Amino acid sequence: MGKEFTEEDDALLAELGVVVEPEKGASHTPRKERIIAGFEEIQRFVETHGRVPRHAEDGDIFERLYAVRLDRISEQDDCRALLAPFDNSGLLDRQPAVAGASPDALDDDALLAELGVEAGAPSISDLRHVRSSAEKRAAEEIATRRKCEDFASFRPLFEQVQREMDAGLRETRPLGVQADIEPGRFFIVGGQKAYVAEMGEEFTQSYGDRDARLRVIFDNGTESNMLRRSLQRALHKDETGRRILETTEGPLFADVTADGDEASGTIYVLRSKADIPYVAENRNLVHKIGVTNAKVETRIASASLDPTFLMAEVEIVASYKLYNIDRGKLEKLIHRIFAPARLDIEIEDRFGNPVVPREWFLAPLDAIDDAVEKIREGTITRYQYDKASASLVARQ
Repeated sequence: MGKEFTEEDDALLAELGVVVEPEKGASHTPRKERIIAGFEEIQRFVETHGRVPRHAEDGDIFERLYAVRLDRISEQDDCRALLAPFDNSGLLDRQPAVAGASPDALDDDALLAELGVEAGAPSISDLRHVRSSAEKRAAEEIATRRKCEDFASFRPLFEQVQREMDAGLRETRPLGVQADIEPGRFFIVGGQKAYVAEMGEEFTQSYGDRDARLRVIFDNGTESNMLRRSLQRALHKDETGRRILETTEGPLFADVTADGDEASGTIYVLRSKADIPYVAENRNLVHKIGVTNAKVETRIASASLDPTFLMAEVEIVASYKLYNIDRGKLEKLIHRIFAPARLDIEIEDRFGNPVVPREWFLAPLDAIDDAVEKIREGTITRYQYDKASASLVARQ
């Protein structure tokens, strides 16, 4: 018998980037998925308008469609049993507004025919674009949410993503034509982070589009089983909707290049030979950390004339090759890590102008080495530099 994971084990695995997938329940047939999707549209109408859809002849065609659909659903025991877990508003307990024989299948084209819309008319997906109210279209993007009972297993994922965003290892980007909605992806929608945890089997909607049921977890502890197209529409409609992506693909550092990899530059650590009293007294602790795409020796050739190098010669005490990396972002990341130990010093350039160098830090070489290693491992966001102990410590 295999060992069962506790919530604490799952959280630790999540911190390591290992997601323990919950067992998937039985998937619905395409017809059942269509029935559930159609019922959710009715629920969203009720939430938006505060009433059930009516059979008014002069009413909106979609309201009339929802009214007929709700009557047909309510008349069929198998549909009532299927939708009972989704019925948060007691819609199935109401009496049908009209009587009539139940169709063999809940076909929206047939329902539209009952409303006088011929089969050759534009599809439902086209008709959606002629609704009289923008709010009605927006209602389709809103999925009913419920409390996520196992949110403890997802919280570490959201926390890790936030740390990586703060550290510059992840960034948000506007959506492209396709939002690449698939399990494991993070998005920002409605001001909240959303994680696509699961995706069911694809099925074809009555109007021909391929779709799938998702399990989407939000960072406020709720979840939704919305359709993929619903999330896609919501993301595109939200002006602040974003994808959360890693800033780089592939290794930050490597001892050897992989096939196709090209070296992007070098991170270097320098020690100053300046006779500035404070620097001279702490020479083994004062280091400049930078990144260059040229040879380090070329970069420091004119150090004695450059206030960036304290107007003095320097020696190279460490260097690390970079592969497939955004040099600027990595440099900002390292400088942010050692910001508490940034050297506060002002010197004059060769023309007598005051200059405040920003890349010198009071940090021992082993702490810098440790930071580079943790960046290589992808764990740097869990640590911060502690000036008192001159070392990296776990974030509280």
